Amino acid sequence: MGVPSGNWKDKKFRMKKYKIIFSDRALLDIEETVAYYNEQKAGLGKRFANEVHKTLNSIKKNPFYAAVRYEDIRCAVVSVFPYLIHYEIEIAMNSVRIVSVFNTFRKELW
Repeated sequence: MGVPSGNWKDKKFRMKKYKIIFSDRALLDIEETVAYYNEQKAGLGKRFANEVHKTLNSIKKNPFYAAVRYEDIRCAVVSVFPYLIHYEIEIAMNSVRIVSVFNTFRKELW
C-alpha cells in the first residue's frame, strides 16, 4: 500500500472536539490542589490551573493521545506538576469524563 494519490497533504484531517465532563471528585481534586499551591506560593495555584487547562485542551482535541492505564481509564500528564488527569472516553456521547486529577506521589487510585 502506497501513499494516497492526489494532493492529500492539503486536506485537513481533524477530529471532532470532545466535550469535557468533570466528576465531582475531579473538580474537588482541582480546587484542593489550587488552594494547596496558593498556600505554598502566591500565584502557584493559578499556574497549576493553567497547566491543567492546557492538558484538558489536548484531551479535548484528541482524547486518544494518552495511554490506557487501568481498564478504560487513560492518564494524561500535567506539565510541570506531578499530576495525572485520569479520564475515560465516551465515544457514543462524543465526550470525555474526567475521573480525577491525581498527585503521582500518592498511592494509586486503581
